[in-house]
Amino acid sequence: MGYESIDVSPMTPRIGAEVAGVTLANPLSNRQVEELHQALAEHQVLFLRDQPMDVDAHKRFGRYFGELHIHPSTPGPDGHPEILPIHADANSRRIAGEYWHSDVSCDEEPPAASILYLHTVPPVGGDTLFASQYAAYEALSPRMKSYLEGLTATHSGDHVYRRNNALMGIKETGKTYPRASHPVVRTHPVTKRKALYVNGDFTTHIDGLPREEGRAVLEFLCEFATREEFQVRFRWQPHSVAFWDNRCVQHQALWDYYPQTRSGRRVTIKGDRPF
Repeated sequence: MGYESIDVSPMTPRIGAEVAGVTLANPLSNRQVEELHQALAEHQVLFLRDQPMDVDAHKRFGRYFGELHIHPSTPGPDGHPEILPIHADANSRRIAGEYWHSDVSCDEEPPAASILYLHTVPPVGGDTLFASQYAAYEALSPRMKSYLEGLTATHSGDHVYRRNNALMGIKETGKTYPRASHPVVRTHPVTKRKALYVNGDFTTHIDGLPREEGRAVLEFLCEFATREEFQVRFRWQPHSVAFWDNRCVQHQALWDYYPQTRSGRRVTIKGDRPF
């Protein structure tokens, strides 16, 4: 597929592309926004280098793709509730996104996409892995596909956010976190392709199955969905951006750089109810 206003270089046959020819610190043209939409639909995750930008430019870039989402557990700094700070250093007891997941899949209407900007990265390490859930679904046997047809699974934020808050020493406030039931196989609203939609972090069980059967199926799917042949790996540099589609991608951040610092922020774009 040809692009006129941006340069798009695929990184693997299944997922991921590097994008050049845009400066996110500046407003974008309608054509650039349209072609970024197109590239995201085609490649599922886009990577951009050398993109220093302030909070306002980051939010402006996110809003080209939809309304911004406010995180249920970690609203952003004063005046910027849509900003999710991402920071780890020698004092951290956990990092964001250490387990394979799709962002906030416990919401009734989970986020459509996320845009992560890192200004400070360790000299080595701190890569992020992304796995195509289209590729995972397409690699299943016809029998497994028909078995999964119509099944739903429960996603809960409760255990995830309580665990994270406990590790960070944030006092338990008795807050309730989102919980929702979503199709195990979802249809992407833009591309109409089918993707697996369960993950090992938020998904607690498959609805309506006996406990042992449900657990075995869920464990198989979570492991299968993140196989190496469905992945792309991104090596961060200062002022890099990763822009991924949560409707068809899982990701995992590697914490192999302790006690080095890795710091930046994320904006997340509201999505709709999976179908």
